[in-house]
Amino acid sequence: MRHGNGYRKLNRTHEHRKAMFSNMAVSLIEHEQIKTTLPKAKEMKRIIDKLITLGKKGDLHGRRLAHAQLKQDAAVAKLMDILGPRYKDRNGGYARVLKAGFRYGDMAPMAIIELVDRDVSAKGASDKARLAAEEAAEE
Repeated sequence: MRHGNGYRKLNRTHEHRKAMFSNMAVSLIEHEQIKTTLPKAKEMKRIIDKLITLGKKGDLHGRRLAHAQLKQDAAVAKLMDILGPRYKDRNGGYARVLKAGFRYGDMAPMAIIELVDRDVSAKGASDKARLAAEEAAEE
């Protein structure tokens, strides 16, 4: 019997897992929807719900704790300024995991993790802005 079932280790070291979930959380905050494997998505849901709860508090201590995990100023700013106020009336359950079939190469179960009440235009907006800026610089 496994007392206190902890978390999924995903065949990775602690450092690799920590960095991977930090990068995935930043991507999810930026795009508000990402596609990954099902076990990673289920574990990511736990992490992003805790981060959005920090964003709802909005104080300096919460901002510092979020920055310690995310390590990117833009993601922390969006978490505190946009996502926190968006979910201020919701008592948890800020992300949903949708099953999305199986990956072609290795038949790994895939899933889409997205924020509830997400902004549809946020997905890929930063990439489009970056490409537009590059095209303007070339001209």
